[in-house]
Amino acid sequence: MAIKINKGGVLGLLDLTPMIDVVFNLLVFFMCATSFHSAVERELDVNLPNAESAGAVEAPPEELVITVRADGAVFVGGEPKEREQLLALLRTAAQSDPETPVTIRGDRQAEHQAIVSVMDACGLAGLFNLAVGTTTLEEG
Repeated sequence: MAIKINKGGVLGLLDLTPMIDVVFNLLVFFMCATSFHSAVERELDVNLPNAESAGAVEAPPEELVITVRADGAVFVGGEPKEREQLLALLRTAAQSDPETPVTIRGDRQAEHQAIVSVMDACGLAGLFNLAVGTTTLEEG
């Protein structure tokens, strides 16, 4: 004699489409939000120097990236900054978090004084967690 098993009708009515839509939308949102910050800094045309120990840049969202072009112009967030503007911005960052990491991306053709001036401004503002942006020998 065959035994009849009642599988129930509730599981057959469960629709996962709305949950998949929500997960997909969250995935798209976070992909766009995380890559948006670093894209602004990478738009500036800077020829970085080589370093054997250079690795992939994994910047946290609160990292402050300062770019120094070959002509000595200083940019933060894609916008040019004069020394006083840069110092005010750095002091504000130091007040919110004195451990704020600062990456200085100086063009290899930039004068050393321009990069030292940025480092000096960081020191005056109270930021000492500094890094210098480089590329690997294969990239350069």
